[in-house]
Amino acid sequence: MAFPQLREQAIALRRAGRSRREISELLAITSNETLNEALKGEPPQPWTWRPNARDDLRAKARGLREQGWAYRQIAAELGVSKSSVSLWVRDLPTPPRLSYDECRKRSVEGVRRYWAVEGPLREARREAVSTAAAAQIGELSDREILIAGAIAYWCEGAKNKPHKRQDRVSFFNSDPALIGFFLRFLDVAGITREQLIFRIQIHENADVAAAQRFWLDVTGADPSQFRRPSLKRHNPRTVRKKTGEDYHGCLRLDVRCSTGLYRQIEGWVRAATTTAAEPSGRN
Repeated sequence: MAFPQLREQAIALRRAGRSRREISELLAITSNETLNEALKGEPPQPWTWRPNARDDLRAKARGLREQGWAYRQIAAELGVSKSSVSLWVRDLPTPPRLSYDECRKRSVEGVRRYWAVEGPLREARREAVSTAAAAQIGELSDREILIAGAIAYWCEGAKNKPHKRQDRVSFFNSDPALIGFFLRFLDVAGITREQLIFRIQIHENADVAAAQRFWLDVTGADPSQFRRPSLKRHNPRTVRKKTGEDYHGCLRLDVRCSTGLYRQIEGWVRAATTTAAEPSGRN
């Protein structure tokens, strides 16, 4: 029997209320693939639908298939197996291949949905680790502040060069928390706030006045201790990330008459790094 005639008879039997098994027996169809092709596009009769808890998923699957979704995408979206999706939508025509732009659009949307769920979870895990680490440190003693402050200076402060010795404390940073900690370090080291001089280093196209107010609040210093800001010429070809209201430039903190303090910091750093470099268990 020619396939068009076979398909015509299969559809007629289906509309007469015959089941798939009955159709295959009456027409001597031995292959599920042939039966599927013969009934392609012909929806199952309403009497074959059995109400169950997954009817809503079935309806969603059929709707997504009609929008052109692949079995794999529908299964991932609804949290079901591909075999279930196939069972629900196999009578629908195969959707046309998606254009490149549509594929990219769906890919971007999938990534967005993924991070909408995964992003808060990762942030919660990150915050839990950070909170536990902060609790592990606890309150710092003056000795620990001196050690940590000296190491922070050695990372972010001006240091002597073999060809040029200055023995002057000059600290640079854009993080207000680290600036606040360094001020605490100076308090413990016996440096008065009157010995400090501040200078903002910032791009010329930024809000210099707002940056000045910001660093005044962070340091609690007198405005007379702030020198004229140092402006960096803007290069329009450079794409800078630090812009907008949260950009306050970098603060330079100088300690007047700081030769003694600089030499102390050298000693504290030498002691801390030498002790850390010694093998554990050494007597």
